[in-house]
Amino acid sequence: MANIVIALTTVNDESKAYEIAQGAVEARLAVAADVEARMTLFYWNGDALRHERGYRVSFTTTTEGVAGLEAWVHERHPHDVPQWIVLPAAATSDQYLAWAVAETSAGRQRTPGPVMP
Repeated sequence: MANIVIALTTVNDESKAYEIAQGAVEARLAVAADVEARMTLFYWNGDALRHERGYRVSFTTTTEGVAGLEAWVHERHPHDVPQWIVLPAAATSDQYLAWAVAETSAGRQRTPGPVMP
């Protein structure tokens, strides 16, 4: 049975973050995608500590759909090795899970679930 997961990546370009978020939902790989407010990213690049402005994109998808979402995001991501972290949801309402399954590619082969208001 499918469950909800939240997949996270960061992008240093605001328009690219919006493009990836919207595209993943349009492709029905994520039921929702949030572009979070600008933040500062710190990371190692070889021997140099770097920092830059960035945006976190949080995708809501299903356990069945996360591999397809990952491949899709990585094809469009501007970094060679993008951040990709997947977090399981501790709990999800049955109605939200049914909606998420119905609205993602994994659910398109099934009977549609409820429509969210």
